[in-house]
Amino acid sequence: MLVAEAARDAEIDTLKEEVYRSLLAPESAENVNLKVTLGRLAEACTAVNRHLGAPLATMVGLDDRERTGKYRLIYVFSAGRRWVSVETEIDPTNPRFPSVTPGLPAAHWYEREVQDMLGLIPDGHPDPRRLVLHDDWPEGVFPLRKDFDPSGPVPRVDGYKHRFHHLHGEGIVEIPVGPIHAGVIEPGHFRFAAVGEVVLHLEARLFYSHRGIEKLAEGKRFDHVLQIAERICGACSLSHAVAYSQAIESIAGTVIPQRAAILRTFYLELERLYNHIGDLGNICAGVGFAVGASQGGRLKEEMMRLNERLTGNRFLRGVCSIGGVRLNPSTEVVRDAANTLHKIEAEFRNFVDLLMGTEPFLDRLTGTGVVSYQAARDLGAVGVAARASGVDCDARRDHPHAGYGALQIAVPVRTSGDVHARALVRVDESLISFALARELLSSLPSGPLAVEVRELPTYETAIGVTESPRGENVHWVRTGKNGSIDRYRIRSASYCNWPVVALAVPGNMVPDFPLINKSFELCYSCLDR
Repeated sequence: MLVAEAARDAEIDTLKEEVYRSLLAPESAENVNLKVTLGRLAEACTAVNRHLGAPLATMVGLDDRERTGKYRLIYVFSAGRRWVSVETEIDPTNPRFPSVTPGLPAAHWYEREVQDMLGLIPDGHPDPRRLVLHDDWPEGVFPLRKDFDPSGPVPRVDGYKHRFHHLHGEGIVEIPVGPIHAGVIEPGHFRFAAVGEVVLHLEARLFYSHRGIEKLAEGKRFDHVLQIAERICGACSLSHAVAYSQAIESIAGTVIPQRAAILRTFYLELERLYNHIGDLGNICAGVGFAVGASQGGRLKEEMMRLNERLTGNRFLRGVCSIGGVRLNPSTEVVRDAANTLHKIEAEFRNFVDLLMGTEPFLDRLTGTGVVSYQAARDLGAVGVAARASGVDCDARRDHPHAGYGALQIAVPVRTSGDVHARALVRVDESLISFALARELLSSLPSGPLAVEVRELPTYETAIGVTESPRGENVHWVRTGKNGSIDRYRIRSASYCNWPVVALAVPGNMVPDFPLINKSFELCYSCLDR
């Protein structure tokens, strides 16, 4: 036993040396790829995560049987400003792999999803239930395998029933909420176990409206997929479009014009502003603070009307193109944007004074829905949810994109991890975004809006990342033949943060759930891609 442990430790030390050499080598590429056997997979991922302090950014399952006769798994970690990928191959005759989740909890959803979508079984996973596929999906049908035909309907079956986790004991009751809700939102089922009004456990069942976007992109030309990327999510439409475009531009070796980079950055900050302001209003709605909810909604509407005047679309669709941007704002439009942002910022500051000066409102937020630093780190939380719990991360600074590399990005971090902290992070970030928007408008360079991207090399991969209003979006792309997309993996911020919500609720009252949920303000659509 001691000999085996010593050999394993030596192997991990060798792996660490490989990673360090790759990261420190001046000629190394942005992405560091480590190919390991199945037997080394768990140790390799744990070593990269723990010893390099690199969080898991995404995991990609790939049906590569046509080219190599194998399935592939790729765990991608964020190491400084570079990406470290740990890759392994799986024999189709035995489609199993050792689960990384026991040593790396952030992998838990990825591995359940790859089991659903590709039929690759994570041995030793602590929760091997279905995740994406629901009760009426037939056994043995895996949508992301290349031989799956998406053109026809899949026959539905009876018999499979999702197994919820049940708590038993005196006074414990289960409270089912959803999947259909009173508000105009997408479906999600929440099952509470409570004693009286105190929640002991919450389980969320999501993925009710999966659209198959990753499958839809397969075989399509890269420029046609941009329109699909824009529709992953309404509230983060531009963030997804830019992330996808950057992945394609990276594969093509394209550098977009400086004016396009600055305009992308400006519009991304507008997207952050209208979301953050609206989210603060939604937090007010979660406690019945009607004046705050009305003011937040009104200011969000002002921001979205500005979006429409600037781009013709309230959600900033149609702004981004592969190779740059589509729209060239006139001097009059830029002046209108500057004046409108100045006006909204002044009103936003008054709005914040109203919120922070209302003690009953603050009492409801303080100490509610706490997520610890360790939980946020372990589950791979991103964005506001992470920064409110003390995790210092922001893709604008850590993986500069668009024009962010030339800017000084302040990253507000709070440590209490409650609803109050998540609200304060949004306030701080909004004020920073107003300042960034002013700076960008005042330094908008002249020049072309875009460069043409014609053809792409075959079977090349790249990663595009943006810091959306909800956190880091990661788009992994592999090209196919004749400029087509062979594999498109979308990992939204909401994908990382939904599991964190379930940890924030226990110990609170049932009526606190809407408030806690709104403080994360996550997206169902980003899951149902």
